[in-house]
Amino acid sequence: MVDGAETADDSAYTVEAQFAAGFVDELVWEGELGGLVGEWMSHLATGPLERAAVPRALGELSPAADGWQAVLRARAAQRPRAGAYLDDYFDSRRELRAGRGEDGGDGVLCGFGLRGGRAVAYAAQTGTATRPAGFRAVTRLVRTADRLGVPVLTLVDTPGAASDPAAERDGVGPAIAELFAAVAAARVPVTTLVIGEGGSSGALALCSTDCVWIAPDAYFSVIAPELAAGILKRAPEDVPALAGELRLRPHELLALGVVDGIAAG
Repeated sequence: MVDGAETADDSAYTVEAQFAAGFVDELVWEGELGGLVGEWMSHLATGPLERAAVPRALGELSPAADGWQAVLRARAAQRPRAGAYLDDYFDSRRELRAGRGEDGGDGVLCGFGLRGGRAVAYAAQTGTATRPAGFRAVTRLVRTADRLGVPVLTLVDTPGAASDPAAERDGVGPAIAELFAAVAAARVPVTTLVIGEGGSSGALALCSTDCVWIAPDAYFSVIAPELAAGILKRAPEDVPALAGELRLRPHELLALGVVDGIAAG
């Protein structure tokens, strides 16, 4: 048995440690608490339930010449990412962090924002492989927004779900399945915009069941061209041509009925 006196000063018992471990959304000084509560209440305010508007496209607006160019544009380091889209879309926003740990390396940004005085919940992938904690954070967000009657906006940008041993041990498959179920069961409208890479189930898990749009410099595909080449036993030099066969460009996706529209600038 461990004596309480020996552990009372352990840093694990501090609010900072609880925040770092992912059990707390935000650390607040006592004098700031009243103002922050008021700000949060405004970001959670409900009103007439309307679908969140599709964000405007911030990147390249011209159509990609071919499928491989579409992939390269979506992967370009200088392309606008989630932070830029959220800053452009919202007048103000507050982030939810609980359940995600300190480093924020789960591949998503989640929270509630105000746009034109209306509250909108958001979940935005950051262009990296989304980890199990990221999918669970989005599930929590969707369920919270559903309880509060707040519409949801999701921004898709990932090469796919993390598939390393750590992600498998952390239950990436069940985390994705739980998010699929949360989105499907949501009574509030969910709006999705693909802003970069839309790779496999890691992207599809964040997608609305009835309102999916795409930016002109993004792509959406059941599998990355390189992985498709491996499955089909194609040579590496065949990858660019295979990207074209996947029909992953925005206007091709629109023609196939995969997306509902292409965002304008």
